[in-house]
This record gives sequence, structure tokens and C-alpha cells, in this order.
Amino acid sequence: MNRNTRLLLALSAALLPTAMWAQLTVDDSQTLPNPTNAPAPLHPVPSERQIAWNETEFYAFFHYGMNTYTGKEWGDGSESESTFAPTKTPNPEQWLAAAKAAGMKGGIAVVKHHDGFCLWPTATTTHSTKNASGYGKDVNIPQLFATAAQKLNMKYGFYVSPWDRNSGLYSTQEYIDQVFIPQCEELAGYGSDQFEMWFDGANGGNGYYGGKKTTISIGSDYMDRVLYYDVANLRDRIHQLAPNCVMWGVGGEARWIGNEDGWAGETNWSTDSRNDENNNEEGTEDYWLWNPGESDAMATDRGWFWHEGEHVKSAEQLFTYYMQTVGRNATLILNLPPDRTGELPEATVSRMTELGNLLKERLGTDLSQSVEASATRNGGSFDAKNLIDGNKDTYWATDDGTTTASITIDLGSTRQVHYVMLQEYIRLGQRVNGFSIEYSTDGNRWQNASSQEQMTTIGYKRIIPLNGSVSGLPTGYEARYIRVNITNSKACPVLNRVAVF
Repeated sequence: MNRNTRLLLALSAALLPTAMWAQLTVDDSQTLPNPTNAPAPLHPVPSERQIAWNETEFYAFFHYGMNTYTGKEWGDGSESESTFAPTKTPNPEQWLAAAKAAGMKGGIAVVKHHDGFCLWPTATTTHSTKNASGYGKDVNIPQLFATAAQKLNMKYGFYVSPWDRNSGLYSTQEYIDQVFIPQCEELAGYGSDQFEMWFDGANGGNGYYGGKKTTISIGSDYMDRVLYYDVANLRDRIHQLAPNCVMWGVGGEARWIGNEDGWAGETNWSTDSRNDENNNEEGTEDYWLWNPGESDAMATDRGWFWHEGEHVKSAEQLFTYYMQTVGRNATLILNLPPDRTGELPEATVSRMTELGNLLKERLGTDLSQSVEASATRNGGSFDAKNLIDGNKDTYWATDDGTTTASITIDLGSTRQVHYVMLQEYIRLGQRVNGFSIEYSTDGNRWQNASSQEQMTTIGYKRIIPLNGSVSGLPTGYEARYIRVNITNSKACPVLNRVAVF
């Protein structure tokens, strides 16, 4: 307390009644605005729901519905409800168990495709399981799916097509108010812990449309869809019901990666426009919107829905998809179509176990024993040891203005190494746009580690195959030490994890 403060208190004591003096207090404490000297965010940054979504990394798509029984990929909405006739009670728990065996953390069930048929007894249309036949009558796939996911401790969500080729109301405001938004609200009601709601980009064309049998288009670009589907209000309503639910596609919180072939750009920014799909594989550096990429790919060879005679792709091909997506700062949603029994074919189940074993074998054991950095941020706890502590809430950082640095990992002994994995602490934004990797057996003589992958962006996660490609097991190197050099960063680098496999 300084001299002037003490003088003020003395004068106050002399002038104020005793009762009022008892109520007089002075707060002379100081609170520093940034006591730990934490790095400032590099905007834009993700929301908490986008961070949780990114942490899901790898999850399943389950295309199942009317098309499973007609053999089509896109039904036109004229199909009789009784055509949906599973030969057994559909078993979403079996679907999700297979996905979990593959190393996936969740799944999204297609519960309404473009034909408008709803896989639950919705109040919004008669074109639903209320009028199905066999084991399909009144079956409630969303309810079964949510219950199974919660039982297996997996994340879950639903695909609901905005385009409805069955509804005679499509293209009118009544469709939005009486059908589409109520359907989304019904689905959100099956679990407030949902992580994603999936909206396909298809938005019009020919269809049955309640018997009109015509062609309807609501526009040709992203903003036409946003305005017609009332996305701002839809997003707000679903977030009230399911706070962690990312609205994919037209919902504007995660983007389509730009292809259905299981790959993202080697340079891939999480920042991107919502209405420009020309560079989705790479994103857009310095764009003002956090809009990370999701890659969708098929595990089978004949379409998104199950088809007679289909085959499951090899575990090596599916591993390549993983490396080209999760390994390049995207998420991967891999489609596993149930057949007419309402279950996944045994060949799919077996392949998922094989894929899970492959991921564990190649990326399951981090060889890092200790780590040092050439520069560490002053104040707080930003030490390099945070890179291998297994805590997603700690990170290594350098001082402001220091945009290059080296991280050296000691494996404890000379090992055969095949992959290096890096993760930025994306709560503070995406920063790194250049790095290199070196290896050594003695810590003195260093050699550049080659890879067929460009070493540019990192983002949420980047996996670099050493001395090889994303396909198969790269040749790798004999090394005790791995050194990662951050050669270019838009602000001080902030990394959450480094791992060597």
C-alpha cells in the first residue's frame, strides 16, 4: 500500500461515521492480463465443438435404407414403403462394433437419403418405417444407433438429406417449416451428445415429389442452399438440443474435402471459405473462417449402399486412405454398408478387424523416450516435455517472434523408424507452413529424412512416412534420434504432440 493510499484512508476515517468506515475496503491487488505468458491465438480458431469433432479423427459411415432393397444409389422417392423389408431386425450395435475394431471412434448413420424415406417413425411424413414391412415396420434406426453408440462409448451422429424427392412440399417454405427442420429436431432428440449432423450437398433435380414427377431446383450454389434450408436458424436450433453437434456441409462448420476418393491435400489448411469448393483438398491459407476438412470414402467397390456381388477393399488400401486423410489434417469417414439383413456382411467385419490390427502395428507404439527443443517460451509451462506427456491440454511453444526451432527426440536406442507424427495445439490456430525431418544414430551426424510427402502444413495432425509413401510400410531409417525442424511458421509454433513409430 503506497503513501497516498494510506493518506486517503486516514482522511476517510476522520470524516466518515464509524459504521460506514467498517464497510470501506480498498483492493490494491494486481492481476496481470497474461500471467503465464501464453501465446496469443492466431485467428481464426476452432470452436470447442469443432475441436471435439477433430479429435474423433476416424469414423464410419453407414449407408442403409430404401436403396439397400432397390439396388439403387439414388431413389427417386416413388418407392413403396413396404419395399423396405429387412430380413432380420437391423443391428446398429454390430455395425459400430466392427467400426470400433477398425480403430474408429464413432459413426454416422444415414437415416434419410434423397428418396425421402425416413428410417424412424417420424411425425413429418408417411414415407417412413411406419409403413415398412417385415422387420422394418416401425423400426427406429436413430434410437437403436444412439443406444448402441452410447453402450460402446463411441461418438455418433446422423445423415439427413435436405433434398427430398418424395415430398410434394419440396422447394416451398412449408417443407422447411413442416418437414426438414422438424426432422432434424427429431434426430437431435435421440441424444444431446451427438457429434455431427451430415447434410449432403445435393439440392434438387428430378423426382417423384408427391406425384408431380417433375424437376425442381432451388439454385446452383452454396448460398442458394443456405438461404432455402434456413441454415442459420437450423444451426442455432440443433446447437440448443445437441451443443457438441458439428453441422457438416451446408451447415458450415466442417467442409467436404472435395473428393470421395479418400485423400486430402498434402498442404491442407483448416481455414477455408464455405461457398467455394474449388480448393477443398487444400483449404485456404489466411482465410477468416475455421472450416476443417472431412474426407469421405467407400470401403467397398460398388457404391455407397450395399450391392449384390460387392467386395471389400484391402486393408492396405484402407490404410492408405487413413494416411492420406487423418495423416494430412483431415478426418476420415469410411463407408461400411449394411446388407438386406440389416447387418454388415461378414467380409466387412473381418476386414475392419484386419485394418485395426494394421493401424495398431504401424502407428500404435510411440518410440519416443525424451525430447528437447532449441527454443522454449519464457514463463508458464511450455517445455518440450509436453510433446510426449500424453496430455492434449499441454503444449510446447517458443517466444513471440521466434518462428523457427528444432525438436530433438531420443528413442533411447537405435530403432527402425517409419513414421513421424506431429500435432499443433489448434485451440491457438494453425501456424506451421514449413518443416523438415532429420535422423541420426549418434546425435552428432545428421541426415535429411526423405519422404514422398510435402512437409508444409501440420494442423490438427500430420503423419509423415519416412523414406517412402503413404501406401504400404515405408522403408524407414535406422535411427536413435529424430529432429524436427520448424522452418516456417506464421507465428510462434505451438505443438501439442510429437511421436515416432
